Amino acid sequence: MDLGRMLEATASRFGERTAFLYEDDAISYERLNRSVNAFANYLKTLGLGRGDHIAVMLANCPEFVVSYFAIQKLGGVAVTLNVLSTPYELRHLLGNSDSRAFITSASAAKRYEEIKPEIPLCRHLILADGESSPFPKALAEGPFTFAIPDIGPDDPAVMIYTAGLTGKPRGAVLTHNNLYTQSNLLRSICQADESARGLAIIPFFHSFGAVANMLAVIRVGASAVLMDHFTLDSIFGAIERQKVTYIAAVPRLFLGMVFHDRKANFDVSSLRFCVTGGAAMPPDFIPVFEKEFHVKILEGYGLTEGSPVSSFNRLDIPPKTGSIGVAIPGVEIRIVDEQDREVTRGTVGELVIRGENVMKGYYKDEEATAQVMRNGWLHSSDLGFMDEEGYIFLTGRKKRMVITSGFNVYPREVEIVLEMHPAVRKARVEGKADLLRGEIVKAFVVKKAGAAVEDRELSRYCRTYLSSYKVPREIEFVDRIEGES
Repeated sequence: MDLGRMLEATASRFGERTAFLYEDDAISYERLNRSVNAFANYLKTLGLGRGDHIAVMLANCPEFVVSYFAIQKLGGVAVTLNVLSTPYELRHLLGNSDSRAFITSASAAKRYEEIKPEIPLCRHLILADGESSPFPKALAEGPFTFAIPDIGPDDPAVMIYTAGLTGKPRGAVLTHNNLYTQSNLLRSICQADESARGLAIIPFFHSFGAVANMLAVIRVGASAVLMDHFTLDSIFGAIERQKVTYIAAVPRLFLGMVFHDRKANFDVSSLRFCVTGGAAMPPDFIPVFEKEFHVKILEGYGLTEGSPVSSFNRLDIPPKTGSIGVAIPGVEIRIVDEQDREVTRGTVGELVIRGENVMKGYYKDEEATAQVMRNGWLHSSDLGFMDEEGYIFLTGRKKRMVITSGFNVYPREVEIVLEMHPAVRKARVEGKADLLRGEIVKAFVVKKAGAAVEDRELSRYCRTYLSSYKVPREIEFVDRIEGES
């Protein structure tokens, strides 16, 4: 089934049930589906249709959900972009993706206007808020029905950019079938039904957030509380007030909950389970969290190219400390050596994945696709081993990458920006262990002869070009970098 029809099927079963809560607004499935149809009709009036790429750069708000599913019903491809993207990054993302329209907030419109002459294919700027936003009129006036074209399971549905080794992000193309099979995980892995209520903190533009807090919610007819900005107090307050039954988030959130000095002021007894992913959860803190809040925390593993979930610790299978669980239904995972030969249990090698979750490929990049997709297996570049019972344990990475608060940062992208600064001769970026974020970005910098520059100036410079999570939190000046000629 395609994603647009998935929404329609749920709306026909649970029309009056709340799908999403945002601030003081409870949005029913019937209302959501009507809004999606109305906005799909609006997009059609702009000349947009089947096969068109439409970029969405919004926080977790109703307009994101409406835009995402309107694009699906149109037969288009939703290019979901990080709201922190700078004009420098957007120039590549909107240009490389061949997006014909850009849906974003009024506060981000200036970033588009700055690069508009360089992205001639992206002709439509659609604001989700502000006086010139088409959303209120379209959602109020309709039409409220929409004829979905024939869409095949292998048709592209979403494109998510993941950083590349060369410094330029690549668009991972995910199909309707990829995401439809992932949307069943709330039911099949977590044993949840329409009574579940999630707390949508992880951004929907992130593959983890989209599956756990939007697609899986809609598939079973559950509900989710949308939060586009938050503090630990507001998170605890939402759990108590809205009777949240599960949270899917990165480890930093759960560690923050453990350390929060006002946690005892809130009732979180409605929680049934929590899901952590996007980065490794410190194993010692899982029992601490479970004892503190009397709720199981399940750790999984995935990558954007896998839509994203590939393995999981499940409620019906005993967990093992430090493990990312076992392969999910419909997915195979092997551990292989440098010649792609499967190694014996307990031996460290590269994780390779095969199944319905594996992407179609990288957009307009057959060479990069061929590098990671070999003999039908997706090569993750993550290292680990599998025990005799099929539990997987990660041990490291083959490729240079930093994972900070669930976001992937490829060092070369940051190094390129640092080396653009007139005072920098050479830069080397690495990850540094950090309890709350998993890792932070650290840069080693060699100055040019006679140049004078401080770390604060380089940080400000990086923020001009890079999303904030990519900006080095530590900069150390050194005389030379290993391997430098």
